[in-house]
Amino acid sequence: MSVFEIEGGVKLSGSIEAQGAKNEALQILCAVLLTSEEVVVHKIPAIVDVIKLIDLLRVMGVEVTQLGEESYKFKAENVNVNYLETEGYTKKASALRGSIMILGPLLARFGKAKIPQPGGDKIGRRRLDTHFIGFQNLGAKFVFEKELGYYSIDASNLKGAYMLLDEASVTGTANIIMAAVLAKGKTTIYNAACEPYIQQLCKMLIRMGANISGIGSNLLTINGVTQLSGTEHTMLPDMIEIGSFIGMAVMTQSELTIKNVSVENLGLIPTMFRRMGVKLEIIGDDIFVPSQEHYEIESFIDGSIMNIADAPWPGLTPDLLSIILVMATQAKGTVLIHQKMFESRLFFVDKLIEMGAKIILCDPHRATVIGLDRQVSLRGITMTSPDIRAGVSLLIAALSAKGKSRILNVEQIDRGYQNIDKRLNALGAKIVRLE
Repeated sequence: MSVFEIEGGVKLSGSIEAQGAKNEALQILCAVLLTSEEVVVHKIPAIVDVIKLIDLLRVMGVEVTQLGEESYKFKAENVNVNYLETEGYTKKASALRGSIMILGPLLARFGKAKIPQPGGDKIGRRRLDTHFIGFQNLGAKFVFEKELGYYSIDASNLKGAYMLLDEASVTGTANIIMAAVLAKGKTTIYNAACEPYIQQLCKMLIRMGANISGIGSNLLTINGVTQLSGTEHTMLPDMIEIGSFIGMAVMTQSELTIKNVSVENLGLIPTMFRRMGVKLEIIGDDIFVPSQEHYEIESFIDGSIMNIADAPWPGLTPDLLSIILVMATQAKGTVLIHQKMFESRLFFVDKLIEMGAKIILCDPHRATVIGLDRQVSLRGITMTSPDIRAGVSLLIAALSAKGKSRILNVEQIDRGYQNIDKRLNALGAKIVRLE
């Protein structure tokens, strides 16, 4: 297990560029299974979850060639579907939640698939119903072997269908799209997720020969084709990492420039930080965050306390609420953070309270933060990273705190943030990784 030792109270300075988007990478890499031709993907982040998925593809028979630091070539000409029956597959797939997205491509191209219950963050229940109901709508039949924790699916005769998704699940939408592009006939997906990463997947599939319309809306129409060809794809910068760097700059009173952020794909993120009192400037495709001694949380027009909640795109992504919550601890004012999607994602606030923050955990979904306005600094403590986003939020808190902090289980942070200690140390942070 790795540990971060952080010396807090150090200002950062300079510029940093976000890695390729983790949540886009997991679905784009699975999409290479849809064709036997070469697919080249750029801006792939070197994070644990992505490396695990690439390794899974490789042992399944996909020919993987690294072309550069962030570029790979994939050729899924000789996929071994029998590997799905092995103990090695069970071990690899169950350790990675993103493995669920190999199902759509496997069903579309090979007519069958099998997967153990996938792993990932311990942030509460993350049901898979949307994925499986979508596959059933296309004609797939599946069996859940409860004792083994395995899902087996037969999709030998996929046909297009109309479906209204019970939730606008990003991974569910991606999986259904990938299954539908090679299904016979027309598929209509209503209440589809429309995040930029879903748009990216659709654009990539169109370049491969898919017939998809309605991109960017919650109503997608897919006319199935018989086969797909190869393509080249570049991933967007990770909007969660961009938001993390904004929060980090504010908490440490640092002057930072975040380069090449793809502003048009950030949605409400800049607006939400401004509501928290953050001054940020968009210069071309960069975000400049000046050093700020004080920042004040806005109130609603009627004077009531600001309430920041997650919502499906174009609402605020739930992955940034942990960052905003930490940032609120040193703001002037009060805010209610409402995490609607995952009931365990706010449980890390006990560590922030131990560091000196004023937070009332109302229930598993809501926390009220009373900002300290930098009148009292957070203090360094020893803590454990429970999941990716809480882990980097605790890292931000530690960077701003007085004294030294230790963060255990930083493998959780490594799952979503590429070489984060080295990249932040290059900006002046003092983070030591201990094994």
